[in-house]
Amino acid sequence: MRIGIVDLDTSHPPSWIPIEREMGHEILGVWDGGSVHPAGYAERFAQEHGIPRVYRSLEEMAQDVDCAIIHGCDWDTHIAKATPFVQAGRAVLVDKPLAGNLRDLQQIVRWAQEGVRVTGGSSLRFCYEVQRWLAQPVEERGTPDTVVCGCAVDEFNYGIHAYSLLAGIMGGGAHSVQHIGKGVLRRVVIRWQDGRMGIVIVGTAERWMPFYATVVTEKGVTQFQADTSQLYRALLEATLPYLAGERDTPPVPAHQLVEPELWAIAARQSWLEDDREVLLSEISEQVRYDGSAFAQEYRRMKYPQS
Repeated sequence: MRIGIVDLDTSHPPSWIPIEREMGHEILGVWDGGSVHPAGYAERFAQEHGIPRVYRSLEEMAQDVDCAIIHGCDWDTHIAKATPFVQAGRAVLVDKPLAGNLRDLQQIVRWAQEGVRVTGGSSLRFCYEVQRWLAQPVEERGTPDTVVCGCAVDEFNYGIHAYSLLAGIMGGGAHSVQHIGKGVLRRVVIRWQDGRMGIVIVGTAERWMPFYATVVTEKGVTQFQADTSQLYRALLEATLPYLAGERDTPPVPAHQLVEPELWAIAARQSWLEDDREVLLSEISEQVRYDGSAFAQEYRRMKYPQS
């Protein structure tokens, strides 16, 4: 595919581009909205990474590329930035978090239902450790009954990795979410109607923590820590063939694709409402994670003197 890179806020674009090229895709151009980096950064980035063009508008880019990869750390802008590509009939990969509110997540599902090739999210959902565990015969590994997943740094931008790791192991279809208290980190229970349960441990911590999982089945207990050096490749191998039209089936159905973000929003709603159990069907449109505020803080950390 001819790929257009939208926003250069994080470390993901320079880390993903070599893998995308190894997989046979061309990086046609970049566009940066300036949420984090100063004017002129996109031009320097393009020169350093051998990218031929810096676009001035997303509409112009949408006429030239086959697929857009939306990287912006202000997740509240993801839908608006994806829209020109959807309208032009292009494929879209949305980096994590997909969105921070119910309305935007529902829009992603509607696009998929209308035939748009759209996918993305956290790489932890597709990590090789999960793939290897799922590849075992069910009669040998068993069916997960209780799964614990966790990481640290923050509740949503990084926390979404833990929710996504759980989704990779357990699949979608969860029934309810409940915050069960905060110690050093927050503890959240995700329940399925058949009795299966996931426990996600996320939150603000002074230091980075690994991505980890403990999987309990009737056959035994498996624990693993995700290899961070392989995460981006795992995600791109799972998503780009579908976006390129090489596979007809998306890596994850759209209604399940958005579940980790829905779980995180429901968890926030739970602790804002005295830790009550929140059904996935009753998530409030008023509860959200603020992407603009996160992007402003991200910029301050990146450029403390500006």
